[in-house]
Amino acid sequence: MDDPAVRRLQLWRTVLGVAAWVGLMVTYNAVVSADDVKAAADDRLDQSWTSVLVLVCTFPVVVGAFVAAARGGLRRVYLRRVLRPIGAVAAIMGSMGTSALAMAPELAGLRDAVGLPGKIAIGVLFAWSVCFALYGIGLSLVHVFRTADIHEVVPPVLAGVLVWEMALLDLTTGAYPQVPAGARMAFILGAPVTVTALSWWELRRLRHHHGLTLRRALGR
Repeated sequence: MDDPAVRRLQLWRTVLGVAAWVGLMVTYNAVVSADDVKAAADDRLDQSWTSVLVLVCTFPVVVGAFVAAARGGLRRVYLRRVLRPIGAVAAIMGSMGTSALAMAPELAGLRDAVGLPGKIAIGVLFAWSVCFALYGIGLSLVHVFRTADIHEVVPPVLAGVLVWEMALLDLTTGAYPQVPAGARMAFILGAPVTVTALSWWELRRLRHHHGLTLRRALGR
Protein backbone atom coordinates (compact mmCIF):
# COMPACT_ATOMS: atom_id res chain seq x y z
CA MET A 1 0.00 0.00 0.00
CA ASP A 2 1.49 3.31 -1.14
CA ASP A 3 -0.28 6.27 0.48
CA PRO A 4 1.51 9.64 0.04
CA ALA A 5 -0.51 11.16 2.90
CA VAL A 6 0.68 8.46 5.31
CA ARG A 7 4.27 8.85 4.12
CA ARG A 8 4.11 12.61 4.68
CA LEU A 9 2.60 12.04 8.11
CA GLN A 10 5.43 9.71 9.11
CA LEU A 11 8.02 12.25 7.94
CA TRP A 12 6.36 15.24 9.60
CA ARG A 13 5.96 13.29 12.83
CA THR A 14 9.75 13.03 13.02
CA VAL A 15 10.54 16.54 11.71
CA LEU A 16 8.16 18.24 14.15
CA GLY A 17 9.63 16.26 17.03
CA VAL A 18 13.14 17.49 16.20
CA ALA A 19 11.89 21.07 15.68
CA ALA A 20 10.13 21.04 19.06
CA TRP A 21 13.31 19.82 20.73
CA VAL A 22 15.41 22.55 19.08
CA GLY A 23 12.89 25.18 20.14
CA LEU A 24 12.98 23.93 23.72
CA MET A 25 16.77 24.03 23.86
CA VAL A 26 16.97 27.56 22.41
CA THR A 27 14.12 28.94 24.51
CA TYR A 28 15.68 27.89 27.79
CA ASN A 29 19.25 28.87 26.86
CA ALA A 30 20.55 25.34 26.63
CA VAL A 31 22.43 26.43 23.49
CA VAL A 32 24.41 29.67 23.84
CA SER A 33 27.84 28.75 22.44
CA ALA A 34 29.53 26.49 19.92
CA ASP A 35 30.32 23.99 22.69
CA ASP A 36 26.67 23.99 23.69
CA VAL A 37 25.65 23.31 20.09
CA LYS A 38 27.98 20.30 19.96
CA ALA A 39 26.78 19.06 23.35
CA ALA A 40 23.14 19.47 22.30
CA ALA A 41 23.75 17.67 19.01
CA ASP A 42 25.51 14.84 20.83
CA ASP A 43 22.62 14.67 23.28
CA ARG A 44 20.08 14.50 20.46
CA LEU A 45 22.08 11.76 18.72
CA ASP A 46 22.25 9.83 21.99
CA GLN A 47 18.48 10.21 22.37
CA SER A 48 17.90 9.00 18.81
CA TRP A 49 20.17 6.01 19.40
CA THR A 50 18.35 5.30 22.68
CA SER A 51 15.06 5.44 20.78
CA VAL A 52 16.40 2.89 18.32
CA LEU A 53 17.56 0.61 21.15
CA VAL A 54 14.18 0.90 22.87
CA LEU A 55 12.52 0.20 19.53
CA VAL A 56 14.74 -2.86 19.06
CA CYS A 57 13.59 -4.16 22.47
CA THR A 58 9.93 -3.23 21.88
CA PHE A 59 9.83 -4.61 18.35
CA PRO A 60 9.79 -8.35 19.20
CA VAL A 61 7.20 -7.83 21.95
CA VAL A 62 4.68 -5.86 19.88
CA VAL A 63 5.26 -7.77 16.65
CA GLY A 64 5.28 -11.08 18.52
CA ALA A 65 1.94 -10.24 20.13
CA PHE A 66 0.54 -9.17 16.74
CA VAL A 67 1.63 -12.41 15.05
CA ALA A 68 0.46 -14.55 17.97
CA ALA A 69 -2.98 -12.89 17.88
CA ALA A 70 -3.41 -13.52 14.15
CA ARG A 71 -5.63 -16.40 13.13
CA GLY A 72 -5.33 -19.13 10.56
CA GLY A 73 -2.79 -18.84 7.77
CA LEU A 74 -2.16 -15.14 8.54
CA ARG A 75 0.25 -16.10 11.30
CA ARG A 76 2.55 -17.88 8.86
CA VAL A 77 2.29 -15.00 6.39
CA TYR A 78 3.32 -12.45 9.02
CA LEU A 79 6.15 -14.63 10.28
CA ARG A 80 7.63 -14.67 6.77
CA ARG A 81 7.22 -10.90 6.46
CA VAL A 82 9.02 -10.32 9.79
CA LEU A 83 12.30 -11.20 8.08
CA ARG A 84 12.47 -7.81 6.32
CA PRO A 85 12.18 -5.66 9.47
CA ILE A 86 14.62 -7.99 11.24
CA GLY A 87 17.05 -7.37 8.38
CA ALA A 88 16.66 -3.61 8.90
CA VAL A 89 17.39 -4.02 12.62
CA ALA A 90 20.43 -6.19 11.92
CA ALA A 91 21.79 -3.72 9.35
CA ILE A 92 21.67 -0.78 11.77
CA MET A 93 23.12 -2.74 14.67
CA GLY A 94 25.84 -4.14 12.40
CA SER A 95 26.81 -0.70 11.11
CA MET A 96 27.03 0.70 14.64
CA GLY A 97 29.11 -2.27 15.72
CA THR A 98 31.42 -1.92 12.72
CA SER A 99 32.02 1.78 13.33
CA ALA A 100 32.72 1.13 17.02
CA LEU A 101 35.20 -1.65 16.24
CA ALA A 102 36.95 0.46 13.60
CA MET A 103 37.84 3.10 16.20
CA ALA A 104 38.07 0.94 19.34
CA PRO A 105 41.19 1.75 21.41
CA GLU A 106 41.69 -1.97 22.01
CA LEU A 107 42.32 -2.45 18.28
CA ALA A 108 44.96 0.28 17.99
CA GLY A 109 47.67 -2.36 17.63
CA LEU A 110 45.87 -3.97 14.71
CA ARG A 111 45.43 -0.59 13.01
CA ASP A 112 49.17 0.08 13.40
CA ALA A 113 50.02 -3.37 12.05
CA VAL A 114 48.08 -2.99 8.81
CA GLY A 115 49.99 0.14 7.82
CA LEU A 116 48.81 3.19 5.93
CA PRO A 117 46.70 1.37 3.29
CA GLY A 118 44.94 -0.55 6.05
CA LYS A 119 44.31 2.61 8.04
CA ILE A 120 42.80 4.29 4.98
CA ALA A 121 40.55 1.28 4.42
CA ILE A 122 39.50 1.32 8.08
CA GLY A 123 38.84 5.06 7.90
CA VAL A 124 36.63 4.62 4.83
CA LEU A 125 34.81 1.75 6.54
CA PHE A 126 34.29 3.87 9.65
CA ALA A 127 32.93 6.84 7.65
CA TRP A 128 30.60 4.60 5.64
CA SER A 129 29.36 2.83 8.80
CA VAL A 130 28.64 6.09 10.60
CA CYS A 131 26.78 7.57 7.61
CA PHE A 132 24.82 4.37 7.12
CA ALA A 133 23.97 4.19 10.82
CA LEU A 134 22.79 7.82 10.97
CA TYR A 135 20.71 7.36 7.82
CA GLY A 136 19.35 4.10 9.19
CA ILE A 137 18.44 5.64 12.55
CA GLY A 138 16.50 8.36 10.75
CA LEU A 139 14.66 5.88 8.54
CA SER A 140 13.96 3.52 11.43
CA LEU A 141 12.33 6.29 13.45
CA VAL A 142 10.29 7.55 10.47
CA HIS A 143 9.26 4.15 9.11
CA VAL A 144 9.47 2.18 12.39
CA PHE A 145 11.90 -0.42 11.05
CA ARG A 146 9.87 -1.15 7.90
CA THR A 147 7.20 -2.85 9.96
CA ALA A 148 4.64 -1.87 7.31
CA ASP A 149 6.14 -4.82 5.41
CA ILE A 150 4.42 -7.02 8.01
CA HIS A 151 1.13 -5.11 7.81
CA GLU A 152 0.26 -1.44 7.40
CA VAL A 153 -1.38 -1.20 10.83
CA VAL A 154 1.78 -2.25 12.69
CA PRO A 155 3.84 1.01 12.39
CA PRO A 156 1.30 3.34 14.06
CA VAL A 157 0.71 0.82 16.86
CA LEU A 158 4.44 0.29 17.43
CA ALA A 159 5.16 4.05 17.23
CA GLY A 160 2.53 4.72 19.89
CA VAL A 161 4.03 2.16 22.25
CA LEU A 162 7.57 3.41 21.63
CA VAL A 163 6.83 7.08 22.29
CA TRP A 164 5.18 6.34 25.64
CA GLU A 165 8.17 4.21 26.61
CA MET A 166 10.51 7.07 25.75
CA ALA A 167 8.39 9.52 27.77
CA LEU A 168 8.57 7.19 30.78
CA LEU A 169 12.33 6.89 30.29
CA ASP A 170 12.72 10.69 30.16
CA LEU A 171 10.66 11.06 33.35
CA THR A 172 12.62 8.45 35.28
CA THR A 173 16.06 9.69 34.14
CA GLY A 174 15.33 13.39 34.70
CA ALA A 175 15.85 14.51 31.10
CA TYR A 176 16.11 18.25 30.29
CA PRO A 177 17.06 19.35 33.83
CA GLN A 178 17.66 22.96 32.66
CA VAL A 179 14.01 23.34 31.62
CA PRO A 180 11.41 24.52 34.19
CA ALA A 181 9.29 21.70 35.57
CA GLY A 182 6.05 22.78 33.88
CA ALA A 183 7.57 23.20 30.42
CA ARG A 184 9.58 19.99 30.86
CA MET A 185 6.47 17.99 31.72
CA ALA A 186 4.53 19.53 28.83
CA PHE A 187 7.32 18.70 26.38
CA ILE A 188 7.85 15.14 27.62
CA LEU A 189 4.14 14.31 27.64
CA GLY A 190 3.34 16.37 24.55
CA ALA A 191 5.34 14.02 22.34
CA PRO A 192 3.44 10.81 23.20
CA VAL A 193 0.08 12.57 23.15
CA THR A 194 0.82 14.05 19.70
CA VAL A 195 2.22 10.82 18.26
CA THR A 196 -0.71 8.85 19.67
CA ALA A 197 -3.12 11.26 17.99
CA LEU A 198 -1.22 11.00 14.69
CA SER A 199 -1.11 7.21 14.97
CA TRP A 200 -4.86 7.18 15.56
CA TRP A 201 -5.33 9.38 12.46
CA GLU A 202 -3.13 7.03 10.45
CA LEU A 203 -5.17 3.99 11.56
CA ARG A 204 -8.37 5.87 10.77
CA ARG A 205 -7.13 6.76 7.28
CA LEU A 206 -6.09 3.16 6.66
CA ARG A 207 -9.59 2.04 7.65
CA HIS A 208 -11.57 4.58 5.65
CA HIS A 209 -9.40 4.85 2.52
CA HIS A 210 -7.95 1.34 2.24
CA GLY A 211 -10.24 -0.89 4.29
CA LEU A 212 -7.35 -1.90 6.58
CA THR A 213 -8.11 -2.39 10.27
CA LEU A 214 -6.35 -4.11 13.15
CA ARG A 215 -9.25 -6.55 13.50
CA ARG A 216 -9.08 -7.53 9.82
CA ALA A 217 -5.31 -7.74 9.97
CA LEU A 218 -5.66 -10.33 12.72
CA GLY A 219 -8.32 -12.23 10.79
CA ARG A 220 -11.02 -11.56 13.38
